[in-house]
Amino acid sequence: MKHCLKFIPVILAFLIAQAVSGRPNILFCISDDQSWEHASAYGYKAVHTPNFDRVAAEGVLFNNAFSPSPGCSPTRASMLTGRHIWQIENAGTHASSFPQQYVSYPDLLEQAGYVIGYTGKPWGPGNWEASGRTRNPAGPEYNELRNKPPFKGIRDTDYAANFVEFMGQRPAGQPFCFWYGGSEPHRGFEEGSGLKSGKKLEDVVVPAFLPDTPEIRSDILDYLVEIEWFDTHLGRMLDHLDQIGELDNTLVIVTSDNGMAFPRAKANLYEYGFHMPLAIRWGNQVKGGRVVDDLVGFVDLTATILEAAGVGHPGVYPLSGRSIMNILKSSREGIVDRAREFVLAGRERHSSSRFHSLAYPMRAIRTHDYLYIRNFKPERWPAGAPQKYDPAPKRPRFTGVEAVSYEPAKPLEDAELGPPHDGYHDIDACPSLTFLVDNRDDPAIRPFFELAVAKRPAEELYDIRTDPGCIHNLAADPQYRDVRENLWKRLSAELEKTGDPRISGSDIFETYQRYSSIRYFPIPDWARHGDVPTPNWINR
Repeated sequence: MKHCLKFIPVILAFLIAQAVSGRPNILFCISDDQSWEHASAYGYKAVHTPNFDRVAAEGVLFNNAFSPSPGCSPTRASMLTGRHIWQIENAGTHASSFPQQYVSYPDLLEQAGYVIGYTGKPWGPGNWEASGRTRNPAGPEYNELRNKPPFKGIRDTDYAANFVEFMGQRPAGQPFCFWYGGSEPHRGFEEGSGLKSGKKLEDVVVPAFLPDTPEIRSDILDYLVEIEWFDTHLGRMLDHLDQIGELDNTLVIVTSDNGMAFPRAKANLYEYGFHMPLAIRWGNQVKGGRVVDDLVGFVDLTATILEAAGVGHPGVYPLSGRSIMNILKSSREGIVDRAREFVLAGRERHSSSRFHSLAYPMRAIRTHDYLYIRNFKPERWPAGAPQKYDPAPKRPRFTGVEAVSYEPAKPLEDAELGPPHDGYHDIDACPSLTFLVDNRDDPAIRPFFELAVAKRPAEELYDIRTDPGCIHNLAADPQYRDVRENLWKRLSAELEKTGDPRISGSDIFETYQRYSSIRYFPIPDWARHGDVPTPNWINR
């Protein structure tokens, strides 16, 4: 009997290995700030993404995928947890913390026998240690191997080599779950890198919300160069999996976290802010060469990964999404699942861009035909207040894991206001923003400047079939009154059902500490007459 007992651990280990070996590997690839149309699989001439195109050709290309937020940190937290941004407290706003009770899917897969890891940018920016975590919610880090990128602004992490390193350390027979988070095409770009790469200004399609000038076209070319860098590393990863015979047993998901870092795109719930590229491949489990139009959100991707892995959710809270496995397993194109009538998205704080670092809270519902946006604080500046204090020099206030916060080195009453139009920090600093500011008095440029930075009404409605640039707000048009009212009714009902504090008038998001740079702004007129949230983490 004793001799039999000593073999039990060996037998159990064998059975566990057998159980997990039949599960697919998971390779989740997410670029940083890439709008949906900027991949050659979507027909965009000025960019070349053969590896994204390969995943699409050998799997499914999605025309209507949407991130849960137009900012990186909340989007990544939502993807990791499978919850809307308003359901994950601190993690639903930018550069905050990540409460432990919201478990990430890599942790769940690890508990089920998967080997997990990430390279590049995981969840962030933010401070995961502040919540008592011992590692990033995306898993253990693989970022040691470096290379020399062709241009400034491109991260020197050799993403593909780090993936190969991870795979080399994986125990034989164990499935893996790996997160490839490229830092590209996040700002800043080397100015002129697109032209230096041989790209042509005439190949650029300028979005309707930007002026069509050589300066804007060149800035877009620089952005496209970085998309191609992300795609190159994706290709090396796919090739490695092919070489070791693991590609067809790997669920490969390729997407981005939010839209292009240009005025009126990133940090906005317009099409170019949260409409994402998405391609999914899974060997013979998914019929390749298909293009589908179903509305898909990132919370649906989380549910899909868990279903593919055969891993249940602990049930402490429900997942907000619904698996798209029925779409992947189908052989149809176009709209496969007609029950998917809409997707939801939201935004709270992005950068520190207003008095008290307050948010610009937004919620949106996107159907096949319309985009409805609710701006909960229309009195605030959407891209940041135009003018801020310059209380330099500054000293560190708090050192977190991935970011530093600051307080003024001298009282604000002794500080001076900086130049006008210098506070639009919800738009990444870039040549396109500089061009709009410098040319704002030009009658041809002024409308684009106003689209980017001017205050907005509480309600916005766009017919995205005819207006993908989201230029013509139909919310006040009597012809669209029924559409607007019906969409607001549906959105508000979903926000109530999912427990969004904003729908009940709560400002709790303003209380979540920011672990990144703090800027200081004059008190606005609207804040002099009523209750204004005063975060206790901001020193006054």
